Amino acid sequence: MPADSRRAEHVADTRDALLEAARALFAERGYTAVGTAEIVTRARVTRGALYHHFRDKADLFRAVMRTVAAELAGRLVEEQTARAEESTAGVWDQLRNGIQTYLGACLDGDFQRIVLVDGPAVLGHAAWDALVEEHGLGLLRDWLRQAVDEGQIDALPVDPLARLLAALIAEASLYIARSTDPATAREETGRTLDRVLLGLRPGVGE
Repeated sequence: MPADSRRAEHVADTRDALLEAARALFAERGYTAVGTAEIVTRARVTRGALYHHFRDKADLFRAVMRTVAAELAGRLVEEQTARAEESTAGVWDQLRNGIQTYLGACLDGDFQRIVLVDGPAVLGHAAWDALVEEHGLGLLRDWLRQAVDEGQIDALPVDPLARLLAALIAEASLYIARSTDPATAREETGRTLDRVLLGLRPGVGE
């Protein structure tokens, strides 16, 4: 293997080790309880390596948060694609099921602690909004447009509808994550949100 390739592989391995170590520690104890010394020790790298890849602990946390969010988004797309291939349900029912699956994922330790609880607190709501924009809004818009085209929901303007629903889903996930009883909050929020969604069916509001 050429020297440049070995060097690039080593750099990538070091970054991955830092992300893996930080993710485990942030999920276990939260952002504020974890120090950079502990992260580099678990990753078995030097402190200089950490600051070569990330500006500071917050920058490392941002990368971890994006990784966790991207993994969940990818998993949800795969699950919904497989479900669509096995089912005769229309796109609207697929969307409703996908939202319920996402709300269930809000009980997951890594996603709940890192993305929903610590993310907005550490990086501000702009970071959370950016994740919604990157991983959820486009897919939601596509599904809504298809549901409108197929006559499964009222012919409402898709762009504002997608943003309003994204805000509802985001608020639901934060409510679940911050509840003292997340399981009950997930069940109640899922039932309530689905009832709101049913109001988009043709003729319901007439």
